[in-house]
Amino acid sequence: MLPERRGDLFILSATLLASAGWLFSKEAISGLPPAGFVGWRFLLAALLLLPFCYRTLRQTPTGLLLKAAAIGLVMTLNLIFWIQAISHSEGIGEGAFIMSLAMLMVPPLAWLIFREKPNRQFWLALPIAIAGLFLLTMGSGLSLSLSQLLFLLASLSLAMYFNLNSRFARRIDPMALTCVQLTVTGVMHLIYSGLFEHWPEVIEPEIWGWFAASVLLATSLRFVCQSTGQKYSNVANAALIMMLEPIWTVLISVFWYQEPMPIEKVFGCVLILLALLSYRSRNLLAWYRSRQALNVGGKR
Repeated sequence: MLPERRGDLFILSATLLASAGWLFSKEAISGLPPAGFVGWRFLLAALLLLPFCYRTLRQTPTGLLLKAAAIGLVMTLNLIFWIQAISHSEGIGEGAFIMSLAMLMVPPLAWLIFREKPNRQFWLALPIAIAGLFLLTMGSGLSLSLSQLLFLLASLSLAMYFNLNSRFARRIDPMALTCVQLTVTGVMHLIYSGLFEHWPEVIEPEIWGWFAASVLLATSLRFVCQSTGQKYSNVANAALIMMLEPIWTVLISVFWYQEPMPIEKVFGCVLILLALLSYRSRNLLAWYRSRQALNVGGKR
């Protein structure tokens, strides 16, 4: 199998694991306090990664580690909104599509903070995404439900994290960066849980099963698949495949939770997906042209 095809399969596996992670998380917090669940999930995932990046962490300057930890605080905020949104929602499909809007929130935040103007594709995709969001949430009338509002806040904080992390990630080893940020996120959630949450005296074994699946499959194995896939897969290919995550999540939610998907919600999901595709169209077109040029050159 060609390395690029192998990379695509790893990226596809990562999207499936990420989608399953929504199910694992929602089932786990039915018996665990939300912040406590996130705290232990991310801290244990960081400990699983530590043996693979311990030497790199020791060689990394303290200043870079502190900056990585600071960005981890933004990840903490994102996860607080996300897990609270899941705990207040009946399904997970709608939330997955709202969260996917983070990609379209990155450019305006970059414009506001770093004075980087959005490109033409963003302005074309924005009204499509707004129309899709309206159709997706119109069941609540002109107002957003609590879970929808929390998912929007999670999407906004995720866009902020992308902006900050993308400007810092090149200065530190990716696995070391992930380990630090997972640790910060885990510790902060456990502090919050210790102060404000109540742990049940008895936790059912099946809850621990969902918890283990979240740590081992949806966090650790997903990171390995995504990192390996990005090493071999083309950037445009990887971005396109990763857009499938909300689709898998909707299918899981409809099957597992019987989440209702009236026609307006379906159209809303389709419009959001089209907005993401149109925003990525420039990169996809550039990738297609480069492949065509390589094919033509190879035939000469």
